[in-house]
Amino acid sequence: QVRLVESGGGLAQPGGSLRLSCAPSRSISVNAMGWYRQAPGKRRELVASIVPDNSTGYLDSVKGRFTIGRDNAKDTWYLQMNNLKPEDTAVYYCNIEELAPFRPLYWGQGTQVTVSS
Repeated sequence: QVRLVESGGGLAQPGGSLRLSCAPSRSISVNAMGWYRQAPGKRRELVASIVPDNSTGYLDSVKGRFTIGRDNAKDTWYLQMNNLKPEDTAVYYCNIEELAPFRPLYWGQGTQVTVSS
């Protein structure tokens, strides 16, 4: 079992930036990693994803503003969010699909991001 610990959420003004981090509790071989978000009354949606060859994908509404990546020095995954908008307000979750039999899925506990002036 792997626990994912998220950090970096909080309050930002429109146009501001936040950086979310996701730290696995142990070293893990990753098949895919993603950041999801869920706003009140809405379904959870995939915001950004990355695979081992570093190919990435983004929700159209965050393209050019958000960047997903891995910090190898810290053995963590991040989501850099720039030019934040009020509609980015949501609880953000990291998700990892392990490169292992049956492809286990792990979720972080969620971190609140609020964009407001």
